[in-house]
Amino acid sequence: MSGSRPAATATAAAPARPGGGMRPGGPGGPFGGMAGPPQKPLNFGPSAKRLVGRLAPERLGVMLVVVLTVVSVALNAIGPRLLGHGTDLIFQGIIGRQLPEGVTRDQAVENLRADGQNTFADMITGMSVMPGQGIDFGALQSVLLGVLALYVGASLFMWLQAYLLNDIVQRTVFRLRSDVEDKIHRLPLKYFDVNARGDVLSRVTNDIDNVSQSLQQTLSQLLNSLLTVVGVLAMMLWISPLLALIALATIPLSLIITTLVAKRSQQQFVAQWAHTGALNGQIEEAYTGHALVKVFGRQREVEQSFGAKNDELFQASFGAQFVSGLIMPAMFFLGNLNYVAIAVVGGLRVASGTMTLGEVQAFVQYTRQFTQPLTQVASMANVLQSGVASAERVFELLDEPEQVPDSTDPATLDRQPRGRVEFEHVSFSYDPDQPLIEDLSLVAEPGRTVAIVGPTGAGKTTLVNLIMRFYELQGGRITIDGRDIAELSRDELRSNIGMVLQDTWLFGGTIRENLAYGDPTASEAQIRAAAEATYVDRFVHSLPGGYDTVIDEEGDNISAGEKQLLTIARAFLADPAILILDEATSSVDTRTEVLVQHAMAALRSDRTSFVIAHRLSTIRDADLILVMRDGAIVEQGSHTELLERRGAYFDLYNSQFALPAVEE
Repeated sequence: MSGSRPAATATAAAPARPGGGMRPGGPGGPFGGMAGPPQKPLNFGPSAKRLVGRLAPERLGVMLVVVLTVVSVALNAIGPRLLGHGTDLIFQGIIGRQLPEGVTRDQAVENLRADGQNTFADMITGMSVMPGQGIDFGALQSVLLGVLALYVGASLFMWLQAYLLNDIVQRTVFRLRSDVEDKIHRLPLKYFDVNARGDVLSRVTNDIDNVSQSLQQTLSQLLNSLLTVVGVLAMMLWISPLLALIALATIPLSLIITTLVAKRSQQQFVAQWAHTGALNGQIEEAYTGHALVKVFGRQREVEQSFGAKNDELFQASFGAQFVSGLIMPAMFFLGNLNYVAIAVVGGLRVASGTMTLGEVQAFVQYTRQFTQPLTQVASMANVLQSGVASAERVFELLDEPEQVPDSTDPATLDRQPRGRVEFEHVSFSYDPDQPLIEDLSLVAEPGRTVAIVGPTGAGKTTLVNLIMRFYELQGGRITIDGRDIAELSRDELRSNIGMVLQDTWLFGGTIRENLAYGDPTASEAQIRAAAEATYVDRFVHSLPGGYDTVIDEEGDNISAGEKQLLTIARAFLADPAILILDEATSSVDTRTEVLVQHAMAALRSDRTSFVIAHRLSTIRDADLILVMRDGAIVEQGSHTELLERRGAYFDLYNSQFALPAVEE
């Protein structure tokens, strides 16, 4: 019996449990209080590299995408050169018709020079013109058909590339979502106690969706743009190294402008997504607690809080889009300057006969093809920065410290555990500077009911969290049937424990499905038996659909007491060796409470039970009552024994049941 074991006294006041006294949404209460956005700029390079590294499992597909893109870009790059040749055929035919028939080109040039038409003569020297002959439509037809075949082939390969890349991106994001889902299950309870639920949901939904869209929009375009720049530059150097140098002259200036603007806009994108998470958290809290908001008439305060956070998001989003949007106009301006310079120099070279008109026309097309990818990359800077900012928020979640992993060779409990629970010199605190539980020892014998009472913050729920291994001990150990729970896998441990919390949780589904959550293998008869034992069956028959009644996600179509009864029935259906009831009857009316107490008394037989209660009337029949204060057991015994001692329990009991003093 635990009555024979001494209990140490804690030396410091107990801090509030993380999340205790708060809404489940996170710190700050139901009206906001979210932490501000991080002020440091995003470390773009490493985050972008890590995001691209997520594509590693798809390396074969990526290689095929690169090959398809290379072929498509190569075909597109050859096209203007062939069109330039077509232009030469047309221009040569027009000029040839103007020259006298029966002379050679050289003779025609000499005649022009003799007539003083030196510029015209110089131009003809650079052309394969046949005097007296018009346009060679046969050759022109072959050129045009060749160009058509090139562009059809380029489009086909680009379509295949886009199809494969879409599949690659979606599988990558699928794995990212799966990793985040798995990570959430490996995170300790502490993470959810100190982080706003809305912000966590924003990372899991909004940020991952933004990463998906950013990858989809940028990967294909970036790859295509970079290869286009290489291919077009090669063609430009082949046609005219001089004009190619003129085209390249604007690149350093473009890079400087892009770098300066991107560096400033990246900070704005980090703030944008941080504010998005904060706003989602505020909306989630206000929506979940909308009844409380209306009861206390705090609509105006909620609206003001929403307006302030919405304004912060607006300012960050506007700044991010405006600053990053400066890149594209600047690139267009530089591209136009480049175009003018090439047109002027190219025209002079055609007049001098060092280049043909088709070559200049092809070069002008290449100039557009050369500057267009750079402009597209610049225009995608905001999408890319936004995606990497979201990726970093997701990576922050993935990098959070995880709960202590289970042993590679975990111990197991007997197939039918007895349920003996022992605390041996247990020490624990949420904050190292504020001790909560120090050197606590107690024993809960099999089949006994242990009630835990005490003021708020005394450590009652902490004991439950420690038994469930929601938090890890900092000293001592807890055993079940002599097995250290740290040596058990969490699944093994929790499969033998049933838990009913004060805050009820039901999912969208039928009443039958919610009950069967406690034991998916339970038969209809077992479900009905658990429902009858906990008086769920009484109110289910009054519902239109009976056990097939669908409960919405908030459970608003049944009362709070009925929801509590459902959670109790769910725990009983699991038939655990250890039962934990944390204020499990707080939402049940007085008459139903009496009925539930009788049901619980029967169902607690052969089952170790821990009952946390503020209403002392619910634990009078407990085998052992522990009175906690500041993380230590200050009294223990039966209800009658503790009242006779006239100590801490006596004071708690009288504070609930003594008649109020009447002033005369």
